[in-house]
Amino acid sequence: MTGLKHEYANINNINLHYVTMGVGELVIFMHGFPEFWYGWRNQIPAVAERFKVIAPDLRGYNESDKPVGAYHYTRETLVNDIAGLINHSGYKKAHIIAHDWGGSIAWWLAMDRPDLVDRLIVINSPYPAIFGRLLKSNPRQMLKSWYMYFFQIPKIPELALSLLLRPALNFLLLRWTYNKQAFTQEDLIQYENALKQKGALTATLNYYRAVFRYKKKSPKRTGNKQIHSPTLVLWGKDDRAFCNEVTTGMEKYFTSYFEIKYFERCSHWVHHEYPDKVNSAIMQFLQKLN
Repeated sequence: MTGLKHEYANINNINLHYVTMGVGELVIFMHGFPEFWYGWRNQIPAVAERFKVIAPDLRGYNESDKPVGAYHYTRETLVNDIAGLINHSGYKKAHIIAHDWGGSIAWWLAMDRPDLVDRLIVINSPYPAIFGRLLKSNPRQMLKSWYMYFFQIPKIPELALSLLLRPALNFLLLRWTYNKQAFTQEDLIQYENALKQKGALTATLNYYRAVFRYKKKSPKRTGNKQIHSPTLVLWGKDDRAFCNEVTTGMEKYFTSYFEIKYFERCSHWVHHEYPDKVNSAIMQFLQKLN
């Protein structure tokens, strides 16, 4: 990508790698599992036409540091990483665009540090309170989330993935999608190489371990879980990781503008399957409330 720069920042006691492009208000993209900054390759140039874009490798991924131990991947730590990145970039706040695990961090950031979040766009990542409830009460969601429990086992998930990494990526990225041009073999090689780095598999799985082991103690009142930033949710309705019920009843958690756009015949990988539509939705949302 012409104009794309690779940079590093020492933040929250680790080195974070990120790519950046463009000038203007700050937009931070946050990827999920099993991606890295490259997962936003179809969005970065389009958004950088009007904004300064930063897309980090989240801690544990690709060229960012991979601290050992699940306690390095707690909610507070991940939120502090992004807070530090905003500060490092010389901005007081940012527009946040996030998918999957990046979406979880985005929800937490908007709740814990609302002063840092201007507008929020979340792609196929459920609002935490709703997901937590359905994970305990909805049999379909419990079944879809079987892997989260498997990842709690020490060492065995890493061993299984290391032996079957390419087939696993083929399954997650190619077999899940309706648009079979969403991922190329070159894309899979990029993801495979990132996950083959020393400590990467354990680090990425530690996100799942930390969320079970180190739960944030927070007030139960709904008001303390509300999102004050204008928010757009983009949702592929044929997600194999989440049932659509996780999008029901979200409205009560937002004090400002809230909108959800559904994509039919679309998997978990919305921004890969329909990049042009996603880019259009992003740009319209970031500019419509001015």
